[in-house]
Order: sequence, then structure tokens, then C-alpha cells
Amino acid sequence: MGDTLASMTGFGRAAAHAEGCAIVCEIKAVNGRGLDIRTRLSSGFDVLETDIRRIVGSKVSRGSVSVYLNVQREAGAARLVVNTQALESVLEAIDALKHKIDAEMPSIDGILALKGVVDTVDTELSADAEERLHTAIRDCIATAVTGLLDVRRREGEQIAAVIARRIDDIAALTAQAEDHPARSREAILARLKEQVRTLLDSDNGLSEERLHAEALVLATKADIREELDRLKAHVDAARGLLEMGGPVGRKLDFLSQEFNREANTLCSKSNDVGLTRIGLDLKAAIDQLREQVQNLE
Repeated sequence: MGDTLASMTGFGRAAAHAEGCAIVCEIKAVNGRGLDIRTRLSSGFDVLETDIRRIVGSKVSRGSVSVYLNVQREAGAARLVVNTQALESVLEAIDALKHKIDAEMPSIDGILALKGVVDTVDTELSADAEERLHTAIRDCIATAVTGLLDVRRREGEQIAAVIARRIDDIAALTAQAEDHPARSREAILARLKEQVRTLLDSDNGLSEERLHAEALVLATKADIREELDRLKAHVDAARGLLEMGGPVGRKLDFLSQEFNREANTLCSKSNDVGLTRIGLDLKAAIDQLREQVQNLE
């Protein structure tokens, strides 16, 4: 058995702490024709976008992937700075009012609590600390990707089981078409005789020999042997891809189109109600197959 099949939808989340920062990474993936990675990063961390794309792209081959990175300084990681200009303005206002208003002087903590008097400033990180923070972010991204892959693989296993059943249905219907009485030698001869009789009754001036030749051409065009052989070959190919596993969604999608082409031809060639019904059932099973295949990576 090869690698597990994976769906294109999933979600992964990871959190970490480093250098006084809280790191949260979330990754969401949905269906896509190719691989499309979109990022939304906290301010100041755009420098890591290339690394993030590389980490995600090394593990995901298909789907529309959104990466969200939130980095926040934790309490205690910032320092307080007194805005001296604002403080002087407040003190001047107090001095101007103390002779006009009979009230107690404000306390120091009350003055410092006024908006704009004290600012919070993030502590500058050293080059080494910044690199350690970036390393922790890359590790957090990788952990979130692992979570995403786990979800995609679990969904992929469920999808693979449904696909296997649809392939079995197609194989069974192909066998029914191959064994259908309308394809027997006797049935074919009866249709030939009926076609010749119809042509004779039309009195179109053709010789009986020419009429037989025309009937043979019609019968040859109605033969579905090649379509049945190709359907069986596609069944074997699809089962082989399921066995191989990995990112085979595109190949299975191509096979589902080939399945549909053969089913359409079978229906158009059929001159028997029973065979036509089998052909329509084939088309229904193939549509269900393709619907599931389009969710695979």
C-alpha cells in the first residue's frame, strides 16, 4: 500500500511562546485547482513570508491554503515610558486650577493614569533574540501544517473508501454490459436480419448483397467491445492509483472524465433498452465518483 490519500480541506492550529511573545498560527485549506498559498501576518513579520511559503509548500501539493500568524508581546515584555511633554502640560493645568478650585491635589498615580502621560514601548530584541523568535515562529508554522495534514489524511481515508465503492460499482456495471443478452451472437444475428428486412421493405433499389453489407456496417458501429475494454482498463488504473496513494487527485479526475466518455459512447451505440439502462447507471456512478475525486489532493 502506498501513501495515504488526502483531501484538500482541513485546518491546523499551533501556539507557542518565545522571547516574551505569544505566537498563534492557524492554517485553513479548501479545494483548489493547484497550490495557492495566501498569508496574513502580524505587522513586522512579513520577512518570514518566504519561509512560511516554503514550509507549507514542502508538505502540501494542492489546494487553496490560508496562513494566519498572530504574534503578541506578553505582559512584562514591554517597558513604561513617561511622556514628559504630556506630564508637564498636566502639571501646568493643575497649577493653574489650584488657586481657582478648592479641591485636593491629585495623587501621583492618578496623574500617571491619565491618557498619554505614560506610554507602553516594546522592548527592543537583540539580533540573537529576534532569530530565536523567528525560529519559534517557523516551528509553530510547521506544527500547524502537521495538524492540517492529519485532518486532510483522515478525510482522505473516508473519501478513498467511497471512491473504491464507486469504482466497484463501475466494474460491476461494465461486467453486466459485457454479459448482457443483447450482445450474444444470436441477438446480433437477429438484429442483422431485422435491419436487412427493414432495408428491403423500404424498396430503395439496393441489391440484397449491398443490403447485407450495410447491415454489417451498422452492426459494427453498434459493437461496444472497445468501450467495455477501455472501461475495464480504466477500472484497473483507478484501483492502481488508490493503491499507490499520495497526491493522485488530478489523475483520478482525468480517469473519471475518460470513464464518462466511454459511458456516453456506450449509450449512443446501444440499440437495446437494457444496455442503455446500464449505460445510464454507469454515468450516474461516474458522476458520483468524480464528485468525490475532486476533493482529493
